[in-house]
Amino acid sequence: MTVPSTPAAPRHFTLSDFDFSLPPELIAQHPAAERSASRLLDGRAAEPVDRIFHELPGLLQPGDLLVFNDTRVVKARIFGEKASGGKLELLIERVLLGNEVVAHMKVSKKPLPGAVVHMAGGLHGGGFNATLLSRWPGEDGPLFRFALEGPAGETPHELMERHGHLPLPPYIERQQNADHDPDAAEDAQRYQTVFARAPGAVAAPTAALHFDEGVLAALAARGVERASVTLHVGAGTFQPVKTENLAEHQMHSEWYEVPLATLAALERCRQRGGRVVAVGTTTVRTLESWARSGQASGDTNIFITPGFSFQVVDLLLTNFHLPKSTLMMLVSAFAGYERIRAIYRHAIAQQYRFFSYGDSMLLERERTPLSNS
Repeated sequence: MTVPSTPAAPRHFTLSDFDFSLPPELIAQHPAAERSASRLLDGRAAEPVDRIFHELPGLLQPGDLLVFNDTRVVKARIFGEKASGGKLELLIERVLLGNEVVAHMKVSKKPLPGAVVHMAGGLHGGGFNATLLSRWPGEDGPLFRFALEGPAGETPHELMERHGHLPLPPYIERQQNADHDPDAAEDAQRYQTVFARAPGAVAAPTAALHFDEGVLAALAARGVERASVTLHVGAGTFQPVKTENLAEHQMHSEWYEVPLATLAALERCRQRGGRVVAVGTTTVRTLESWARSGQASGDTNIFITPGFSFQVVDLLLTNFHLPKSTLMMLVSAFAGYERIRAIYRHAIAQQYRFFSYGDSMLLERERTPLSNS
């Protein structure tokens, strides 16, 4: 008599499962000389294959749909001072209605609600004033609501563009607030995708930084359709997970939108048997948030860990992520935990460049993901 085998219990993942040792010299401090000259690790087969990014069109099929995040990084980092002369820094996370914004505030002693701070020299020094209105409720850490007062009624986006600095990730080690910084021009161009449209992000959708006009033209010639979503990447994307038990982690919220044209493109792709290729984890979070909620726009705090049931995305193009990050958990959920561990070992051994200005990898969705429940 044959005794039926008992399925293995699903693995319960903890924060430590997503840790790895990364040599610091592999953290890219500058972009590749040309966008599409970066390296591309093809992680779809049993053994990873080392490629160059401009080979991507040949790896996709006619009828596939490539979905980008068209958010635009804003100059959200602004320096100023309190009435007492104490220095402070704002990182504007969201623009609300009217002239109000939500921002992170870095200051030695936080001012009280009603206090006016002078940004970029203040209203009478060529800059603008900001009045602290209140704390901002939410899970994104210490956030504050400000009312901005600029000359001639300039909007918050206009004030940021004129007085702000690009909020580079904390692991890119250079002076970001010096006007004489020789890297400023490079970052202004290269920490932005070639198709950035909707202003609102404080971090770039970095997997899309590798695309240039030549690659986009080759994709079109290949018969790969393009569509876009918007997710305004927040500073929470860099916040570390602090709880070993993943169920206790509170994911940050970000605003997203899936346009009607993209919904139609997704339907056409499915009908013709094509594959949905997400460019970046932000695109994955947007598409899967829409699939789960049925809402084409709104806030999402979706937290994707192994065991997640993907409904939309078939292939994922993404950069290499920080240890113990929610993005490491997402790619492990998508391609499989053990496969991602093997891919990262290969990438480190072959000295791929990591994080925002680093190289990328192409992943295929695992069809029988492990459970985290």
